[in-house]
Amino acid sequence: MNNNFFFYLGKISIQILWDFFYFPLWWYTVGFFRFLKNIGSFLKEQWTIIGAGAWIKNLFTPMYGQSDFAGRAISFVVRIFQIIFRFIAFVFFVILSVGAIILWLGILPTVVYLIFVRIF
Repeated sequence: MNNNFFFYLGKISIQILWDFFYFPLWWYTVGFFRFLKNIGSFLKEQWTIIGAGAWIKNLFTPMYGQSDFAGRAISFVVRIFQIIFRFIAFVFFVILSVGAIILWLGILPTVVYLIFVRIF
């Protein structure tokens, strides 16, 4: 039993050291690309939720079936305002995503820096 303890202690120690040195590489390669994929999914979902594509597609379709000039004009103006405000909301989500990407890229060096400043 004593031999197994030291054997597995060595294996576990090597695995911990490997994980410690591999983590920064993973953070900026595999982890970063997974994060970008999630950001892309998030933006795609927000675009669907906001529904600006449907508003653009139906820009010249009269609302409530009123096909006279006044109905078409009112419908066009309302849809233009809807599209503008929905694009502003989507730009907010894009800015939020860019901020998350910058945070992802900067958090590891910041943590390492703060660790070294506190230790030394």
